[in-house]
Parts: sequence; structure tokens; C-alpha cells
Amino acid sequence: MSRQEGAPTGVRRWGAYLALVLVFAVACGLLSWWQWARRAETISQENLVTANYKAAPVAVGSLLPSLNSWKAGEEWLSVELHGHYLHDEQLLARNRPYNANPGFEVLVPFQLDDGTVFVVDRGWLSIGDTQDAPNVIPAAPSGDVTVVARLQQSEPVLPGRTAPRGQVPSINLPTIAKLAGTAKTYTGAYGLLATETPAAATRPRAVEEPVPDEGPHLSYAIQWIAFGLLAFFGLFWAFRRERRIAALPSEEQAAARTPRLRNSDTDAEDEILDKAGVQ
Repeated sequence: MSRQEGAPTGVRRWGAYLALVLVFAVACGLLSWWQWARRAETISQENLVTANYKAAPVAVGSLLPSLNSWKAGEEWLSVELHGHYLHDEQLLARNRPYNANPGFEVLVPFQLDDGTVFVVDRGWLSIGDTQDAPNVIPAAPSGDVTVVARLQQSEPVLPGRTAPRGQVPSINLPTIAKLAGTAKTYTGAYGLLATETPAAATRPRAVEEPVPDEGPHLSYAIQWIAFGLLAFFGLFWAFRRERRIAALPSEEQAAARTPRLRNSDTDAEDEILDKAGVQ
């Protein structure tokens, strides 16, 4: 029996299926490669953060030569400051979560010996009974203090967000400098308090060391590879099935390609009873 062009097992049709599978596999490969690249970037950034966190503190001027200085890669580096806290200019940054709990971060401008001002984030406090402020704010040490702080970049202004007097909606350093009325304030970076000497009796909760997390990129990369391989397995299974059907007598081929459907719920119940051996 001759096989007509375009028949179910025709070379042209299966060639088209193969082309589609190849295109899909290439797309999966590109997406997998993209996830591998993202993973490499994430690991590189995590390694930089770990190295910066463990680096010895240096003078603030060596990392921030001007008041608005900030360079990518300086986050978590430690700087050493000597001077005194400006207690009267203390501010609270509101809506700062910690382990999913709402609270505030305590910002105290710190005046260095050369007269410049560096904003120090002394840590986190939970909301108080009124939720508008902490119940108690531990005071920063008075007099001459040596502070080691970890650099963080100034945050952007949040459009439409306001805060009560003595609070700010984000740690935007130009805004803080204006509210505190301090000239010569560093506006490119502020610092998370690591240590202060002499130390206060109590202090807000310190920021913990960042935990490396490369994210789900590896699993996503493997999944895309698996999807590409499954497409080839699916095509092979369909081709084998078609070949088996083509080997049947012509009068049986149409029935073999038609999915078996239950005609009614009664048929389904009879099938269950037959399997159970119930007469």
C-alpha cells in the first residue's frame, strides 16, 4: 500500500516536529545559560559582601574622599570615626522591619574631629505601645567616642511618603542633613554601628551579618535543561507510537489513534466492579 504525502508518519511532518523541538531546546538552553550567569553574578556579589564585612576598619576619608562619595562595592566596608554624637539631632527611620516585625532604626548624626558629620544608624527598635515610636530609645554615649560603622548607600526619597516630627520615611541623607541642620554632612553613605568606645550600657539591636544566599538560579538552570531534554523524549515517544500504529492493519489504525473515552458514569462504575471481581 502506497503512503500518501502528508500522511501521519510522513517525513515532512516529523521534520517539522523535530524543528519545533530543536527551537524549544535552544530556547531552554539560552534560559538555562541566563540562570547560570545570574547565579555567577549573585555568588560574586555575596563573596564581595563577605569580604567587605570581614575587612579591617579604615579611616572614613580613605573610602569617602568627598561628602557625596559612593562607589559600587563599598557596601559593608568598615570605617573608623572619632568625635561625638549630636544627641539633639537624633531621628527615627520608620517602617523598618526586622524578622518580619515592624519597628524603627535610630539615626544619630556623629560629628568628627574635623567638623564633618556622618550619620550613624545605631540599630533597630520595635514599635512601642502607641506604634508611633519605640517605648524607650537607648541613648548614645556622650563625650568623645570612637565608632566603627559599616557603610551603606544613601536611600532614595520615597514619593508621597511623610513622617511625624523627629522621624523620616527613608534614610535619605540629604533630607536628614537638612532636617538636622548640620553642615558638611556626608550624603553619599551612612554607617551601621558595629562598635563604639566607650560603649553605652544598652543599645538598639545591631544589624546581623548578612547570610549568603545565591537564590534559586541553580535549580532554575537545571529545570530548563530538563525541559529541553523532555521535549526530545516526548518527540521520540510520539514517533515510536506512530510507528507501532502504522504497522497495524489499515482498518485498525484509526481506532488506535482515537483516545478511549468512557461513555458514561455507568461504564466507569462497571469497569471498577469488573476489576474488583464483582459480578
